[in-house]
Amino acid sequence: MTQTIETPLLEMRGVTKLYGGGLLIKPTFTALDQFSLQLYADNPRVTTIAGESGSGKTTLANLVLGFITPTTGNVLYQGKDIAHLSRAEFMHYRREVQAVFQDPYEVYNPFYKVDHIFDTVVSKFKLAKGKIETRTFIEHALEVVGLRPSEVLGKYPHQLSGGQRQRLMVARAFLLKPKLIVADEPVSMVDASLRGMILEIMLNLKKEFGISILYITHDLSTAYQVSDEIFILYRGAVAEAGEIGRVIETPKHPYTQMLIQSIPLPDPDLKWDTQVTLSEEEMGGSFATRGCRFASRCPSVMDVCKQTTPASISLAPNHRVACFLYHNGAGVAK
Repeated sequence: MTQTIETPLLEMRGVTKLYGGGLLIKPTFTALDQFSLQLYADNPRVTTIAGESGSGKTTLANLVLGFITPTTGNVLYQGKDIAHLSRAEFMHYRREVQAVFQDPYEVYNPFYKVDHIFDTVVSKFKLAKGKIETRTFIEHALEVVGLRPSEVLGKYPHQLSGGQRQRLMVARAFLLKPKLIVADEPVSMVDASLRGMILEIMLNLKKEFGISILYITHDLSTAYQVSDEIFILYRGAVAEAGEIGRVIETPKHPYTQMLIQSIPLPDPDLKWDTQVTLSEEEMGGSFATRGCRFASRCPSVMDVCKQTTPASISLAPNHRVACFLYHNGAGVAK
């Protein structure tokens, strides 16, 4: 019997994005380096892309959304390169891959009532016929994200809280019944009391409606609460990746360990040290062109780290790390 190989819903194959160079002959900056990922429609998951500012998280999100194109590599949706989709195919892609952005204050036109964002989506994608069906669609989407239609519809953005505005954005994305939502720092600008609610909504979209979530964040604590798998990026490259429990509970890469150690503990007697020590290269904005990107900050740096880029190796099922500490078998699961 011939076994059918499922085509990934979304696949990134060795995607690299460079900036600079060209006619101005400026040095190139690698925003994302040889990144690969596969998401499957029959296995909806919350996949986290985590790292500090400048790690390449937002670049990755923009590549998936088709806002920018890779320098090398491919972003494929259901087996087709999104850079070569026809107009009709790209509209279909736009419907099935939706975004929720970081700032709920900047995505609204203050001159329109919030109903406008829903009416525009319904009209553009021909989701309903007539006002009654349109209203039914919109009200269902609002209820899914825990909003009462009577409390938000008919109001201007400034009349709503930041949490309400952010949930409206999730509702707008859900209205299209997407297969994938790219959530770029969706809870970083709302009150702590509302973060849990929005994260719970994301989990519900996965469990109840089979929607995969690509969760872009610098916050490992929220990633641990909602994710199935995680990719830790450092200056455009994957330092560590795998099942969320393995990576967060038993971190192997020194960078991942540093990130986890920086999470503040709920103890008022402990002062959170927010000072970050940068190397001279990073202070000057220049980076080494060879070797491990983290070498200048790594407490376990070796000579080989400064000369050669470590390959990603498997330590255990669903757990990979790019670090020379494990290249000789040390710490590798048998």
